[in-house]
Amino acid sequence: MSHFKKFVATILVGVAALISQFAFGQPKVAFLLVAILGGIVALSMVKEMIATLKSGRYGVDILAITAIVATLAVGQYWASLMILIMLTGGDSLEDYASQEASRELRHLLNQAPQQAHRIAGKELQDVTLDQVKIGDRLLVKPQEIVPVDGLVVAGASEVDESSLTGEAKPVAKEHGDEVMSGSVNGAVALQIKVSKLAQDSQYQTIVKLVKESQAKPAHFVRLADRYAVPFTILAYLIGGIAWFVTKDPVRFAQVLVVASPCPLILAAPIALIAGMSRSSRKGMIVKTGTTIEKMATLKTVAFDKTGTITAGTLAVEAVIPEGPFKEEELLALAAGAEESSTHILARSLVQYGKSKVTLHHFEEVKEVVGQGIETNYQGKALKIGSAAFAGVPKVGTGTAIYLSWGDQSVGRITFKDQIRPEAAATIAKLRSLGTDQVMMITGDQAAVAEQIAQNAGITTVHANCLPQDKLMILKNVPANERPLMMVGDGVNDAPALAIADVGVAMGARGSSAASESAAAVVLKDDLSCVADGVQVAQETMKIAKQSVLIGLFCCVVLMIIAAFGVIPTLLGAILQEVVDTLSILSALRAKNDH
Repeated sequence: MSHFKKFVATILVGVAALISQFAFGQPKVAFLLVAILGGIVALSMVKEMIATLKSGRYGVDILAITAIVATLAVGQYWASLMILIMLTGGDSLEDYASQEASRELRHLLNQAPQQAHRIAGKELQDVTLDQVKIGDRLLVKPQEIVPVDGLVVAGASEVDESSLTGEAKPVAKEHGDEVMSGSVNGAVALQIKVSKLAQDSQYQTIVKLVKESQAKPAHFVRLADRYAVPFTILAYLIGGIAWFVTKDPVRFAQVLVVASPCPLILAAPIALIAGMSRSSRKGMIVKTGTTIEKMATLKTVAFDKTGTITAGTLAVEAVIPEGPFKEEELLALAAGAEESSTHILARSLVQYGKSKVTLHHFEEVKEVVGQGIETNYQGKALKIGSAAFAGVPKVGTGTAIYLSWGDQSVGRITFKDQIRPEAAATIAKLRSLGTDQVMMITGDQAAVAEQIAQNAGITTVHANCLPQDKLMILKNVPANERPLMMVGDGVNDAPALAIADVGVAMGARGSSAASESAAAVVLKDDLSCVADGVQVAQETMKIAKQSVLIGLFCCVVLMIIAAFGVIPTLLGAILQEVVDTLSILSALRAKNDH
């Protein structure tokens, strides 16, 4: 039974007990109803407590169980009912927080391919992925997701593999080239021959890693559990002494009623809900309260590069003329010729060119997919594209397009992945909030990664990493450098996000698989939301601790008073409600900006 159903059942039984005693004069029936409910809840809590103890953690359950049993044993069933309402209500609040936080994320895992177009003779059959066999010939239509790993047997197109590899530049695919499931086809249909079954293909392998990582969560002690053991011992000590001195078991029950751990059960979850709400207003959805607790004590943050530290789009870095053309003329020719192209580099070049010069207009332009553009300028062939297409030598290892006019090389235009303007400030703020270690883990080349990291203020870089490499790097972070946060946006980041203490997905343009596996999702295309989220978490936990301690201090005072027999059990339960109210009002401060 869910926590909410337990809470509703408790309320209904309470109403039935009230009607039985005060409307029909049947106190025995009222006692029986509350006793049965208390027994069921206590047994369920014992089961949960055993599971908690087996996992190596200690919780507040034992004190609550004792309070329920003690009040029932001495016939103070109304006090027992009040405790039951607070316990089931607190659990329901925690469930509500998790459900509300993930409401906007439930539709995100829609990237996984569901079907394929199988070529059977002259027919095209739509089949499910489990029907696809190795050796089958499939058609991948323009802009479709590649369903399984395979080899291109017909067609030539450009495929976006950025969510898998972290590389922002589309990759040209032609006959004989390998394509990976989860990548997105470009403007031309491809025919592929299946080389791996669906469950063995790249995308499904990554999803499998995510599930395995989620099945092995990191050990973590919640705020309420840390205070539970000393508070429980103190409550037993005060109650036991009062019972021993007075020889009256009711005195023990009176102490435990005011000692019921409702501030622990209510104050912390309410503060966390308030903090999660505040975090969402700042652009980051946090899925659970435990994530807030971990974020508040971060020691290490790891970032992916493409789409995370960088904007994920290639921009013009430099226009390098050779021969007869000056920089402005070369730019006008190249951007003008590329104006009709849908290539990602063409779009960046045209946008840049329009901001700098008046573009040259060409009447006829021929595009060779995955290679470049060919046109005519002053009676000579003008080629713009890869070095091989332009017929010129390649220079360096970076991303560039080359231009040739006739048989002469006339220059090149280089591109770079732009660092986010807010990246350096975000890294600096994380350090100021107490994060000791900041690293970058990327599938990109070392030279590119080092340059980006230097500009962002990151000193530790791991380059050329596959998804499994990222997992090993994160697993090897020592315990004294945890909790660990991983921030990424691609499918290739999903396993790392799942295994990190706190996985944060850049969900505005990132992969849905990454968002699903992450503990938090940034919904704005703004990296500074990560640092803001950490700050909110720290302020939330400060208020949560204050609220818990306020409640516990009041409980200790009431326990000492109750030990002298001044507070009857029902009055103790009512006073406990006052303490709960103070704790809740204090916890609600977490929803406000400070």
